[in-house]
Amino acid sequence: MSLYRTELRRLGKRRFARWATLLGLLVLGAVLVGVFFTNQKIGPDQRAAAQQKAEQEYQQQVSWAEAERKSCEQAKASGQDQQDGRYPPDCEMITPPPPESIEAQWFLPSTFDFRASFEEMIVTFTAILALIGFVIGASFVGAEWSSGGMTNLLLWRPQRLTVLLTKLAALLTGLVGVTLAAAAVWTAGFWTVGTLRGTTEKMTAGVWQSFALTGLRGLVLVVVAATIGFALASLGRHTAMALGGAIGAVVVGQFGLGIVMSMAGARFVEAWLLPTYGLAWMTKKVTLEDWDSCNTSSHFGECKPDTFDLTWQHASILFFVALVAVLGAALVSMRQRDVA
Repeated sequence: MSLYRTELRRLGKRRFARWATLLGLLVLGAVLVGVFFTNQKIGPDQRAAAQQKAEQEYQQQVSWAEAERKSCEQAKASGQDQQDGRYPPDCEMITPPPPESIEAQWFLPSTFDFRASFEEMIVTFTAILALIGFVIGASFVGAEWSSGGMTNLLLWRPQRLTVLLTKLAALLTGLVGVTLAAAAVWTAGFWTVGTLRGTTEKMTAGVWQSFALTGLRGLVLVVVAATIGFALASLGRHTAMALGGAIGAVVVGQFGLGIVMSMAGARFVEAWLLPTYGLAWMTKKVTLEDWDSCNTSSHFGECKPDTFDLTWQHASILFFVALVAVLGAALVSMRQRDVA
């Protein structure tokens, strides 16, 4: 009997894996439905309404300027302005903005531009699936250890590393299959949203290729998250080890570290936070700004903060080191520790 096929069946029959997958898909569905109902297609009626609102806003600005100018003139005449200095030296300087400064597009309803917005939806999809993958990966091997199933399995298949890596291979196979299927439905769903509630214009082969590469990076991130969850649970021989470690990393390693670094006056505090690296991996680059070191480089006093680019290469190094360290520790532990 093939151990790999057995583990695949075991993964498919685990109720926790099924319910966690279903929960993740329901969350994705809720996001898709929410985007559908909070956007609408823009046509002549919506543009006319937006133009009318822009004109109304302009008239309000005109009325405000006239009222403010009269108040200025009254204050100047009574000498009140000399005390508070609220108004400019010449009341004629109080004028409404030019009509073209109030654009009709500001008042257009929200619409879903597939080309401009779908990459953000890929990031959302990846975040949800990575979380589900981490939890399922931890549960898949953690339950085997806590129930004694791993010990029984090693009685007839004593190759420890082979057993552990086969379980991991089965986990990743199932996870990749679910992720690819969900990604296809996700893409089709948002294409439908763009068609019915927005626009799908300007989609070229290059744009599709960019989306595909972003999706591929997302798939890698899901696999890494599931592997780390699997390795942590195997290392601690319990699902709680992985979940506790994740909670500790978020609460202590992220919020706590962020607070400490902020209090210490460190530059680019976001560079110490794990979500920043995940975003950099997905979007290829995240530009961090340090407003505390604002440089006034023009005679107008314009503030230009120092910046630091965190790229996907930086993120890949962090993820690779974490993956090798945790999985390597799990393999060493599996080979050397007593499994009874």
